[in-house]
Amino acid sequence: MRVLITGARGFVGPYVYEALHRICGRDVAVVATSKDGGPHPLFGQIEALDVTDKVAVDDAIERHRPTHVVHLAAIAALGAAQADPQNTWRIHVQGTLNVAHAILDNAPGCWLLHVGSGLVYGESAKTGRPLDESTLLAPTDDYAVTKAAADLALGALSRQGLKCIRLRPFNHTGPGQTEAFAVPAFAIQIARIEAGLALPVIRVGNLDAERDFLDARDVASAYAHVALNSDNLAPNTIFNVASGIPRRMGDILDQLLAQSSVNIVTEQDPLRLRPSDLPYIVGDATRARTCLGWMPEHPFEDTLATVLKDCRARVGEA
Repeated sequence: MRVLITGARGFVGPYVYEALHRICGRDVAVVATSKDGGPHPLFGQIEALDVTDKVAVDDAIERHRPTHVVHLAAIAALGAAQADPQNTWRIHVQGTLNVAHAILDNAPGCWLLHVGSGLVYGESAKTGRPLDESTLLAPTDDYAVTKAAADLALGALSRQGLKCIRLRPFNHTGPGQTEAFAVPAFAIQIARIEAGLALPVIRVGNLDAERDFLDARDVASAYAHVALNSDNLAPNTIFNVASGIPRRMGDILDQLLAQSSVNIVTEQDPLRLRPSDLPYIVGDATRARTCLGWMPEHPFEDTLATVLKDCRARVGEA
């Protein structure tokens, strides 16, 4: 098995690398690529690859002839995606199509594991029921609509022979995630307060929103299980990657605060409130459990503890 990872320098890339070796075997060959190449403590060396450069993508696929591509390259944070919609469309849609066509033209036997997002379901979450893979896609922002567009485009390309698995992960977190995301945003504020670098006040958005959270290790494990089982899967299969458990944001913050000895109060920040914020988003990953034998293994309480520990270390090193 030879796996090429796009966007390997991002938050999830190292978790996928470790999961592939743990689940698929130590002899898996991994080619790590990212827009910014160079040395990396885990990968050794990351090859520079901009997925929006069609010629470069064609060349990479032709040279490496991977058996699998795990397509992680994306704008990860919603705020960044909203700030430059044109670039978001270019990376999420055109970049994904470049990878897909490069596979069709140069390595047609290769499996493409496209990492989309559970946010593609958008307004459909208002039913209040867990969202399965048959749920109508109804994205509400540039991040989600571009992920949905790429997802649907790959579904069409599968009719032309593309061996693609469409993955729709819900929220996930872990050490290494930036504070553009809610859990590390809470944790880094706690760490700065504990270090005496900030007043004992945490700025928050909507704490009543309920979301489906996973440990990044469990998400990466799902991707590795897809690679391992790909020959037994039908091309164009869609998998949600979700816990199925709603978690209120305020409760997550309370769990983090309980791990600190400092008395901290919360204060709502209007800039952290999103007009399109949906009150309840939970995924149904029954298909992944049934077809892949995958299920989350890491207790979320432990995940929160590792994120807070990581943020304390980051503050200490600053």
